[in-house]
Amino acid sequence: MDRDLLVAAHRLIAARVRPVYAMNDTQPVSRTLLLERGSCSQRLAVLEAVGRACGIAGRVRGLLVSGRFWHPRFPRLRALVPRQVVLAWPEFLLDGEWVTVSELYGDLSTLREEEAFTNIGGETLFDAVARTAVDWDGVTASSCDLSGQVLADLGYFSSRDALFRAHGQTLCSPARITADLVMGRRSA
Repeated sequence: MDRDLLVAAHRLIAARVRPVYAMNDTQPVSRTLLLERGSCSQRLAVLEAVGRACGIAGRVRGLLVSGRFWHPRFPRLRALVPRQVVLAWPEFLLDGEWVTVSELYGDLSTLREEEAFTNIGGETLFDAVARTAVDWDGVTASSCDLSGQVLADLGYFSSRDALFRAHGQTLCSPARITADLVMGRRSA
C-alpha cells in the first residue's frame, strides 16, 4: 500500500511540477510546490516529503556523480558543468526493507529491459524511474548501468538536508544564485 501511495505521488508530482534546471538542492518543498516547477532533485524532495507526511520512513544516499553525466544534456555549456555533482538519491522503508526510488515501479532487473535513460531531451532522472532502471550500483550489467558515472558513494543520510550540510551543494552560493536566475525557468 505504501508503494502504491508513493507511485501515485510520483505521478502527480510529474504531472503538476514542471521540470526545470534549478540549482538550489535545499529549496523548501513548499517553494517548489508554490512555483509549480523544480529540478529533478527538488521534485525528488517533494516525493520524500509526501512519504514522510504519510508516515513512510525515508533516507537519502549521497552520490558524487561525474559532471560528464550531464554533458549530453548541455552540449554547448559543457565548460560550465561542474566536474562533480552531489546527488541525493532517496530510499523509502517499505515492508521492512529499504527501497530506492529507482525501484518504486519495479525491480531493476525487470526495468532494465526498457530503453535506458540517456540524459538527453526533456526526460529527467525523476521521470526516468517510472519507465526504466536507474542503476547507480552496476547490478543490471546493462545499458541502464550508471555506476561508471559515480565518483564516490557518500553514504546514507537521514535527510537530504543532512547530506547537503555534510557535503555542501554542487555550486557555491554566488554561482548557484546566478545559475538559478539564468536556468531556473528553463524547461528540462
